Amino acid sequence: MLGLKLPTDPRWVNIVEKNIEDILTDHAYCEQKATSTAISLIVSFPEYTELVQEMVALVKEEISHFKMVHDKIIENGWTLGRDRKDDYVVQLLKFFPKGGSRTTQLVHRLLYAALIEARSCERFRLLSEELQDKELAEFYRKLMVSEANHYTMFLGFARQYGDRQEVDKKWNELLEYEAEIMTNLSIGETIHG
Repeated sequence: MLGLKLPTDPRWVNIVEKNIEDILTDHAYCEQKATSTAISLIVSFPEYTELVQEMVALVKEEISHFKMVHDKIIENGWTLGRDRKDDYVVQLLKFFPKGGSRTTQLVHRLLYAALIEARSCERFRLLSEELQDKELAEFYRKLMVSEANHYTMFLGFARQYGDRQEVDKKWNELLEYEAEIMTNLSIGETIHG
């Protein structure tokens, strides 16, 4: 369903289980960045009324996810650590050239967002199925469903606002590029890397 070309190595869950505090901190910041992305789309493309409406709802949902993850950190007696650079996103954002028409810029941002959500969904599914901590596994199962909805929403908007054939071509090229990135990143204690 997600179209990802390279599944996450299941051994990644072993890294997660040894580094729960780091993973939760990274996850919290992923939710905060998702909130910021939705706000940025509102600010950058206010004339797309349907998109703005959906992004307002997404801001509320993503910030509530941030709170849920932050609450998990607190429950474990930890504090939110510092944000770290997300190598996955940094590399991903190099794929499309800068510039182009406003529509092109919008489509590219929507495709990036769709792919990040798809990879998060895939990772959350893996955590929900493989984590030994059943409470945390259930936590990730619930979030997985949200990520799947976000992925389809962003991809749907890209197809709505851009030429469908061109968007699908770019999407497939982006998926191939992301698979190359993932060959080097499935070893870290982060949500995407």
